[in-house]
This record gives sequence, C-alpha cells and structure tokens, in this order.
Amino acid sequence: MRTSDCLTLQQAADAAGGRVLGDGDVVFRRFAPVHDAGPDALALLADRRYASDLEGCGGCALLVSEDLCDLEGGPVDRLVVPDPHAALLVLVPLLHPEREVLCGVHPAATVHDSASVPENAAIGPHAVIAARVVLGENVSVGANCVIERDTLIGSDTVLFPNVTVYADSVVGKRVIVHAGTRIGVDGFGYVTDAVSHRKLPQVGGCVIEDDVEIGANCTIDRGSIGRTVIGAGSKLDNLVHIGHNVEIGPRSILVAQVGVAGSTRTGEGVAMGGQAGVVGHLRIGAGARIGAQAGVIGDVAPGETVSGYPARDHRSYLKAMALLMRLPEVMRRVDRLERRLVEGDAR
Repeated sequence: MRTSDCLTLQQAADAAGGRVLGDGDVVFRRFAPVHDAGPDALALLADRRYASDLEGCGGCALLVSEDLCDLEGGPVDRLVVPDPHAALLVLVPLLHPEREVLCGVHPAATVHDSASVPENAAIGPHAVIAARVVLGENVSVGANCVIERDTLIGSDTVLFPNVTVYADSVVGKRVIVHAGTRIGVDGFGYVTDAVSHRKLPQVGGCVIEDDVEIGANCTIDRGSIGRTVIGAGSKLDNLVHIGHNVEIGPRSILVAQVGVAGSTRTGEGVAMGGQAGVVGHLRIGAGARIGAQAGVIGDVAPGETVSGYPARDHRSYLKAMALLMRLPEVMRRVDRLERRLVEGDAR
C-alpha cells in the first residue's frame, strides 16, 4: 500500500467528475468510513443512515453525494459527486495502484514440459502446472495453486494462492479467483440401490467465462456429462457452492454462502442474497431477485423478487410474516374466547 501518496480535493474532483465545496487544496492520503476517519482521511458518506456519524467525524474532508452535501456536521471541505461509490472506482486506484507482479516461474514451482506458459506469466512458489495446460498472456498463478491437465486459462487472469483448477476446465480472460477456491470439482452424483450409493462418473466440463470474479473458498462442480457454466461478468462472493450442470447467466451476483443445486439454470443479471438455497433442475428468469436465506423450490419468473422459505413473492412473504408476528396476540384472544365459552356452558 502506497501510504506516501496523496491527493488534493481539487485533483480528486477533476478525476472523478465532481466539485469541491470549501478548500480544494486540502490534502488526503487515504479513505475511511465517516465514523473511523482520521485527519489524513477523506471520509465517505454515501447513505443518509450514517449522517449521525458526522458529528464525531475526524476526517480532513468528506466524499459525499449531491443530495447529502448540505448536511450539517463533519468536515466543512467536501468533494461532491453524483455517486460516491462510483467515484471510489476512480479515486482508490490513484492512491493504491495495483502491486507489480514479477513475471517468471518461481524455482519452487513445478511446470510440466508440455504446458504452455508465456514469458510474461507469473507462477508462484510450489504451484503445479500439469500436462497440456495452456496459460494466456499475463496470467498470475499464486503460491500452492494446482492447475490440472488440459486446462485453459485466458489472458490477464489472476489465481490467488491455494486455488485448484481440476482437469479439462476452461477459465476465461480477466478472471479473478480468490484463495482456496476449487473449480471443476466432481459433482455430487450417485445411483442408490439397496446395498450402496454408486458414484456416477463426473466427466463433463466446467467453464468460467470472461470477467468473472470468484470469492474465497468457493466450490464449482464440473458437469456430470454436460457443462457447468459461470456466465461472463458474474460475481461470486466467498463460500458459494455451484452444483454440477448449473448454468449461471451473465452479469449475475451471488452473495456469500449461496448454494445452487445441480442442473438449475439462471438468466442474465440474477441476484441471490446471502445463504439463499436453490434446489436442482429449476429455471430462474433474467433479472430475478432472490432474498437472503430464501429457499427456492420452484421456478422464478424473469424480473420477479422472491424471499422466505419456501420462497414466494416478496410482498406476499412480508404480509405473511406480519401476520405471523401477530400470532401470540391472536392465540391469547382465542384462549380468552374459549374460557368464556366454557364458563357459559357451566352456567
């Protein structure tokens, strides 16, 4: 992290397409939330819910949206932008440029003679590159990664330490795979009889398309006889599990601990909240939204928002939960009515 670098508010405004309220010569060296900003920090305020933290904010200046720029309290010098989070996409790399990757194969790595590794690839210590693996330009393979035979990995892809890519997998261009993730794992497929569970050979493919980011400790099964596909531009959080033959549509977002069972297919731009679970062989339409901890046991139409278990229309679920919260009161009223009836019969 380059802590010696700094920006003025005016430089940041020019870069992010914003404007300065106050002194444009104010200098900051880092970014911080409003409640945790010190005198060298540009404090971020992107949501009105955190406005109460302004009173104790110690930042030298405030990064704020147009609709919140007139809030009282906090730093008087402000960088005003249409969208603070979008501004960070521009500003953060200016203070924290990507670390330089040293090209070449570490002496402690193992690379098979038949593998294709370009000179500008970076292979870390104790990485294993198996037979007939093909790496694209500028690929970075972290320490202890294992890339099994006949795997293709596209240019500018980054595998962080301890990633395993099973044989015959395809990973596209500009993919980021975080530590501990396993790609192309055998799917959970068995034929059960009276004696045992007999394993079905898992011989299908696993394809990660371009511009996908996969969090830490995810597991993505290969197809049984077909393919598992993670669509271009999709983002998977940590601890996501994708079953065999699943197809995740392009530009989808799956938050932490989501599980999608085998042969389910989703359309483009689907979002699944944390710990949502989807049973197998379903169709989730484009643009659908699945709430956190939802249990999806039926198809979801395009653009629909569902939540709860079993998952249903989000508004219906909220109404049902509101009624459920009234259940203790209703039961007390029922008990009183029953006692009155019993007392009436006794007379």
